[in-house]
Amino acid sequence: MQIQELNKEQQKAVNHIDGPMLVLAGAGSGKTKVLTNRIANLIENGISPYNILAITFTNKAAKEMKDRVVRLIGKEAYNIQISTFHSLGLKILKENYSMLGYEKNFTIIDSDDVLIIIKKILKDKNMSKDRYNPREIKNKISSAKNEMMSIDSFAKVEFDHKVVEVYKEYQQKLKNGNSVDFDDLLILPIKLFRNYPRVLEEYQDRYKYILIDEYQDTNEAQYTFSKLLSAKYRNIFVVGDNDQAIYAFRGANYKNILNFEKDYPEAKTILLEENYRSTKTILNAANSVIKNNHERKDKNLWSNNATGNKIKYKEVANEKEEASFVGTEIKRLLSEGINEEDIAVLYRTNAQSRVIEEEMLKKNIKYRVVGSFYFYNRKEIKDLLCYLRLINNHKDDVSLLRVINTPRRGIGDKTIETLTEEATTRELSLYETISKGKELEFKNLIEDLTKASESLSLTELIDEILEKTGIKKELSASKLLEDEIRLENLNEFKGVTKSYEEEYGTASLGDFLDEISLVSDMSEHQDSSNRVSLMTVHSVKGLEFDYVFIVGMEEGIFPHYNAINDGSNSAIEEERRLCYVAITRAKKELYITSADTRMLFGNPMRNQPSRFIDEIDKEYIDKERPKKLEKIITKVRKAVDKNATYEVGEHISHTEFGEGIVISVDKSIITVAFPHPFGIRKLMKGHPNITKL
Repeated sequence: MQIQELNKEQQKAVNHIDGPMLVLAGAGSGKTKVLTNRIANLIENGISPYNILAITFTNKAAKEMKDRVVRLIGKEAYNIQISTFHSLGLKILKENYSMLGYEKNFTIIDSDDVLIIIKKILKDKNMSKDRYNPREIKNKISSAKNEMMSIDSFAKVEFDHKVVEVYKEYQQKLKNGNSVDFDDLLILPIKLFRNYPRVLEEYQDRYKYILIDEYQDTNEAQYTFSKLLSAKYRNIFVVGDNDQAIYAFRGANYKNILNFEKDYPEAKTILLEENYRSTKTILNAANSVIKNNHERKDKNLWSNNATGNKIKYKEVANEKEEASFVGTEIKRLLSEGINEEDIAVLYRTNAQSRVIEEEMLKKNIKYRVVGSFYFYNRKEIKDLLCYLRLINNHKDDVSLLRVINTPRRGIGDKTIETLTEEATTRELSLYETISKGKELEFKNLIEDLTKASESLSLTELIDEILEKTGIKKELSASKLLEDEIRLENLNEFKGVTKSYEEEYGTASLGDFLDEISLVSDMSEHQDSSNRVSLMTVHSVKGLEFDYVFIVGMEEGIFPHYNAINDGSNSAIEEERRLCYVAITRAKKELYITSADTRMLFGNPMRNQPSRFIDEIDKEYIDKERPKKLEKIITKVRKAVDKNATYEVGEHISHTEFGEGIVISVDKSIITVAFPHPFGIRKLMKGHPNITKL
């Protein structure tokens, strides 16, 4: 380990051995280097690798951390548990499944499977999908679990008792099917720890030294899990940045990091403020924005890097002009020898990508849309995975229902309905209920494949499934291009099994399925060739690029309309943290654009430039607003009389507050969202200071 490569504050963090520590690590301050070097230092100080636990949020981050530790200390690193929260939860669950009432080969169901179960419950209960949105119910159940709410507690806050009934039924179906969902991978270990103190102590004695990355992104379940594990020895070392807390919509609670010193009064705190990524100008711009947040621990990023160019802000007439500007600038950068992979275009919502993509195609610029498509969500891959899951766990009703008639083998809805009723009455799985007809032929097929799985490799088993089920025959016989692509995708999946076998040798089907279930980072499956990256600001967290474009910096877009309409400081502060994350992705140059008019939801909307642009100190930004745009804006303005009508989404101008968006209309009163610092205002319709745009 080379301590001399670390700055003074990094060294303090790395050399810390016993007791709790909070490391507030600003963007680009080398937090991963600190984490990996601390692990190496613990081992150098006689701590057994077996007693060290490092937790990250993605499989990709966990792999990168392990690779770095291997380079530092060698093969000893393989004895360290470096994983995601969910991977660790799964490990604990697999070691103690019987104590929680599960059988060995339990299934981990994914998000789509959850929806299938909920839809089935709604159908059985004659609950209208128009009134009861399956996805909304799914989110409520997930939120309840992540907030550590029991069904009884959930019943106290959920006004509709039928939704509570769905939750109860859903949990019962999971249990009957020897299945767990993703949220259960943390909830069940917590239940285990609370019900069996001796088991908890065993894991506390094993993981005496705990390191957690991105602590600001922990939810209630992850927070509770960490607190239980660290309670005995209190050697918990957390790294994070409250200014980069942007996942409240996923249940993350940034206050966990703000409250760390209350939870551990003896904790030491280290600030990592030296940035190694960005120019001084970009950093100063980011600092000038984030300082407007109040719910934060104060720190100020600085850098020894070059001053760099000012941020280039371009205001344009519409989204097409915006896309043209971005495309032209990227073309110029490429002509100067910049690689595509060093450029990123960031936007607040996925809907903004379309015109950018069109421009990339028009200008023949190679690009990838990160996070918009996921290999394992393709229909044919889902079907294959369900066959594998059913072979591994015959009680997996969700997988059975998906493939029992895929390809079509004459098993109709009526047959399935009869089977379901019988299974419910007899308290058996669907598989156990099957005793006759074409469904028995299907059962025999699964039995044969299960037997084959005992002697075949994973890749050989895939070939066997494709042949025996008739999937390969059906797709090969089809003349549709779509089916040809599906067959190619299935062959591509064999590349996944081959890679897995090369890495792990002979591996069980159950272990392979566990690995696939835990692959949550979409970027791991993206085309890694040299391309410009197009992505949402949420997707870019943890990444960096030499040249960054942030498009759509307008009120109602960024900050998002929902945050403005929320009317709370916390919602706007989350948007500002998101802006801070976006700015600090840029290493060399940053471009910001806004459009006066943008097509949204099928309608043209006029937009005020984002408040975050004005929050950037003038010395760090060059603003460009074409004169012709000034004329256009002046031309479309017209006076409003007392009888004027307003609609939600319309834009108005106020002599004092500037341009705003109408968010509600009530008789003689309109409610308007104005830029910071004016916020939400109620105004008389006929007020002389109002101009309709």
